Amino acid sequence: MNKKISNKDKEDWKNFISNDERVHNKDIFLQKKIRHEKIKKIDLHGYTLKEANNTIEQFINKCFDERVTKIIVITGKGLRSKNIENPYLSKDLSILKYSVPEYIETNKNLIKMIIEITDANIEDGGSGAFYIYLKNKYKIK
Repeated sequence: MNKKISNKDKEDWKNFISNDERVHNKDIFLQKKIRHEKIKKIDLHGYTLKEANNTIEQFINKCFDERVTKIIVITGKGLRSKNIENPYLSKDLSILKYSVPEYIETNKNLIKMIIEITDANIEDGGSGAFYIYLKNKYKIK
């Protein structure tokens, strides 16, 4: 057995670990495809950040109890956001598109119910929406 690692293998490994691209998780794909999909949608257009976070938390809990498998969350792209008029607010940080997924991912109670959060397909809102795939209520560990 050759124990010497080639320079090409070392370079390939460096490229792999420095790449920000996510490696496809086949287990998540199988979890989403095996179950019968039950989908619900919520539109957060016009909500303040606080209202959106409270609403999405309640909505995820309700969907989880109803055994929903996929939630489509429409946030919009932030193009009509009123924070553009205020030079002291960042355009990017208070837009629901960024802050709602961050709120979900940092909420320990919500993240226990979630398999994955991904970008939405163009037919469901594209960059102004995202998907939440929920775990099976009866298989929570």
